[in-house]
Amino acid sequence: MAQGNFFYQVGPKPRVLGVVLAGGAGTRLMPLTRDRAKPAVPFGGNHRIIDFALSNFVNSGIHRIKVLTQYKSDSLVSHLSRCWHLSAMLDHYVEPVPAQQRMGKQWFQGSADAIYQSLNIVADEEPDFVCVFGGDHIYRMDVRQMLGFHIKLKADLTVAGIPVPVEEAREFGVMEVDAEGRLLGFEEKPSQPKEMPGKPGWALASMGNYIFDPDLLTDAVTQDAKQDTAHDFGRNILPMLYPSSRVFVYNFLENTIPGMKENERGYWKDVGALESYWRASMDLVAVEPVLDLYNKRWPIQGWQRPRPPAKFVFADQESQRTGMATDSLVSPGCIISGGQIDRSILFPDVRINSYSQVHESILMDGVVVGRHCRINRAIVDKHVEIPPETVIGEDVEEDRKRFHVSPEGIVVLPKGFVF
Repeated sequence: MAQGNFFYQVGPKPRVLGVVLAGGAGTRLMPLTRDRAKPAVPFGGNHRIIDFALSNFVNSGIHRIKVLTQYKSDSLVSHLSRCWHLSAMLDHYVEPVPAQQRMGKQWFQGSADAIYQSLNIVADEEPDFVCVFGGDHIYRMDVRQMLGFHIKLKADLTVAGIPVPVEEAREFGVMEVDAEGRLLGFEEKPSQPKEMPGKPGWALASMGNYIFDPDLLTDAVTQDAKQDTAHDFGRNILPMLYPSSRVFVYNFLENTIPGMKENERGYWKDVGALESYWRASMDLVAVEPVLDLYNKRWPIQGWQRPRPPAKFVFADQESQRTGMATDSLVSPGCIISGGQIDRSILFPDVRINSYSQVHESILMDGVVVGRHCRINRAIVDKHVEIPPETVIGEDVEEDRKRFHVSPEGIVVLPKGFVF
């Protein structure tokens, strides 16, 4: 693939419109998406999944951003209105765009149809480039470098790509490129992904991030809307365009951000399933995390109400009543009252009561764990009160009788679950 660390430095700064696709239902993340869209799912103690895409745009100097919403959008829109305030004086904004049925009586039928039904935002902004990014991935990216690659090669469309193991590539669009990076072939979720030349066991996956020439984008989604297709960028738009247009693939492995450590290079997670969401969360609690939320030079913005600092109480080691956390993220407002947590993430206002043990788990806002509980490899959504002496995550078959359990044994309690 071609080298791609280029910035736009010559001439006037282009007018760039960022569009975040955030209308997905996220069925594989059920029950976390029972009450919210996938991009609105909380992540990392103080964020929503969409905060990563939005932070990447803003940190890259792209300050005109439209967020296309549809499925159970209230939680997402509330988060955007409370967290994402940019300078109106400078014509900077993050604006939600609901499904409006501008082209007929149907809702968005796919990612390409979402753009087609929202083409008014492209016409109104008159951008030089349109960045169409997914809102449901965890990563950090300097979009300017991908845009520089796009400009240098005079591309009509640039797709962000990343090598992934072949066994994982079946879940993504898989691409073939030449030495310059031009797209030569594409298959959406193939059963037998094609390996990269010279890199056996790896396939080149699409990240679902695109930079378009605005006229090409408009023409492509308009043409697609006239056909009986899935109206999807991967399944339909890319196969339509690459044979006749200048379509290139930007190698995400070459992207760097200020303050990045080498072990973070190429970190990108599709958290569309419970297991991948849990694994990405566990990445955050490592001693040297591959995704460092403490990098002040490339912050991931989030929002929370003012809360007091986290509090740890009791140090009675004889009776094992010790408020303690190891290798964990503990948010403001939490009280660890004589319980112990390890390799876990606590969102604001969680309380762990005496003698309880929580391991490799994610507890969202307002969760209360009663005394003498043992919680292992669990995701507990907001405002769940776990009764004293409850055991979760030690007997998967027993857990399946009471809770939602993923194929790999992650126990999930939905928002407001009542025992």
